[in-house]
Amino acid sequence: MTEIRDRARQLRNSMTPQEIKLWCQLKYFNARGFHFRRQAPIGGYIVDFAEKSRRLVIEVDGSQHGFDAGQKRDFIRDAKLGALGYQTLRFWNIDVDTNMDGVIDSITAALTPPAAQVAAPSPLREEG
Repeated sequence: MTEIRDRARQLRNSMTPQEIKLWCQLKYFNARGFHFRRQAPIGGYIVDFAEKSRRLVIEVDGSQHGFDAGQKRDFIRDAKLGALGYQTLRFWNIDVDTNMDGVIDSITAALTPPAAQVAAPSPLREEG
């Protein structure tokens, strides 16, 4: 366990430029009552960002994730995190660089509980 915490600490000290950009935005979510952690250990993995109370993981992916081996690893990882109750959002580096508004909108949607389903009133029937 200490090994994974030490590795997480190393990763926090060597974040990619895109991770740094997104972390700066996630701090605004923290100011709104969420608690994002960076390079957080979960289930034997170290995820880029996690909001543990909402069971949300955010990954910022470089090009290596686009190849078969990377996709296979990501699929297995996402399934294992899913089994622990976590939803994983994945964003490409280019999205963080060029579409931060879209990234933030996706994160906001994932953090926002679905609107309460309001049942429509039954139509009145005339009895006669």
